[in-house]
Amino acid sequence: MWQLSVPWWEFVVRGMVVYVFLLVFLRLTGKRQTGQYAPYDLVLLLVLSNAVQNSMNAGDNSLVGGLISALTLIGCHVVLARLTFRSPRLARWVDGTPQVLVDKGQVNERLMREELITADDLGAALRASGCLALHEVERATIETNGQITVVLKPRSTP
Repeated sequence: MWQLSVPWWEFVVRGMVVYVFLLVFLRLTGKRQTGQYAPYDLVLLLVLSNAVQNSMNAGDNSLVGGLISALTLIGCHVVLARLTFRSPRLARWVDGTPQVLVDKGQVNERLMREELITADDLGAALRASGCLALHEVERATIETNGQITVVLKPRSTP
């Protein structure tokens, strides 16, 4: 329970490598929010967590090893949060930038394909914003967190 099978610093190095790997991997998979994940996305995350567990702990199942791994992941998260707060360039790389999906009623089909957004996804976001037709949209933007925000065209009053 208390005996480590590898040196403590190896847990730290392994944890940092896994954290960076997963960050890059998940960044490349798109901008969906956690609530927007399809069942296969969630299955992938669960399987990934199990797959990287052994690479982080080197087969060590001790309590201390688990705590070191957990502290390393939390530490990586805190450091990355602070760095992205201080560095807009790094924040753009980690979080991405907002991108326009619909501009003056015209859909950016290329971006929808890149972000794997279906017409149904876009339609749901538009309806949630009180929009029933594309011609009513001034701009719809996919934010860095995956949420789609919609700005409607001003309504003319008779």
